[in-house]
Order: sequence, then C-alpha cells, then structure tokens
Amino acid sequence: MSDKITLTINGKEQHLAVEGRHLLVDVLREQCQLTGTHVGCDTSSCGACVVMVDGLSVKSCTMPAAAADGAEILTVEGLSTNGQLHPIQEGFKEEHGLQCGFCTPGMMMTTKDLLARNPNPTEDEIREALEGNFCRCTGYHNIVRAIQYAAAKMRGEAPVSAA
Repeated sequence: MSDKITLTINGKEQHLAVEGRHLLVDVLREQCQLTGTHVGCDTSSCGACVVMVDGLSVKSCTMPAAAADGAEILTVEGLSTNGQLHPIQEGFKEEHGLQCGFCTPGMMMTTKDLLARNPNPTEDEIREALEGNFCRCTGYHNIVRAIQYAAAKMRGEAPVSAA
C-alpha cells in the first residue's frame, strides 16, 4: 500500500508515492534521480547517505521516507547555486578533500550542519563532527583542511589554502 508524501527537495516541491519500507535514500536516488546521496552500508555507520532534513543532518539510509513527509530536504546536488560551487564544495576541491569521492556527499552535508551550528570550529570539533562519516581513502587530513577553508570563506574571510 502506497502513501502519498510531499517533500521539498533542493527547493522544489515533489509529490511522491512511497511504501512504508521505502527509505529516504532510496526515494531520493530512485524516484527523484538524485544519485549524489550514496548508499554505503545500509546500517547508518558510514555517513555516505547524509542529507539535511529541515536543517539537520540525517543518515537517510535508516530514515523511512514517509517520516520525512512535509520536510525540506537538501542533498549535495542542492548545495551549488546557479552553477557556482558552494564554499563547502569549493573547499573540498581546493584542499583535495576527496579521492574516490564516494564519501564526499555525506561529508559535505555533515559539514553544512556543522558550520550552521559552529561557523568557526576547531580542528578537534571538525574531527568530532565527522565521527559518523567514514573515508577509506584520505585519512581525513585534507577533509579537515577543506572544512577549515569553507568555514573561513563562509565567515567572509580569505581562506588559507595549503594546496
């Protein structure tokens, strides 16, 4: 039996039919064709599926889509504006905060949540915020630098690039 839900995804209202077993990540990827949100573990351990739901980061691989009815969803595809990279995306690019890129969308969305709550995080605060996101390639050093870059830019400061 399908339920009708309404989600505002990246600023666009969408009316969707979902079943109780449908997870938000699957609805985003399969029904909405927003494949930037990745499925890495299906157990909420890796963080590749993080999206923003009503302004908070959520691991979408464990959230029933029906539970998001009426919510505003922001995916990695919604970060850029008019073809301009968001400072978070720019930071990951400039500071080489990705290698294979699989974890990157979740890292970016977790970063968005962190910087909304704390615009000037310390390195320790950044590392703590990333505890629920796994990267098997980079060792996190460049990811931390990417977040510091983005934070500076979002505060209106000139980012100091180590690259």
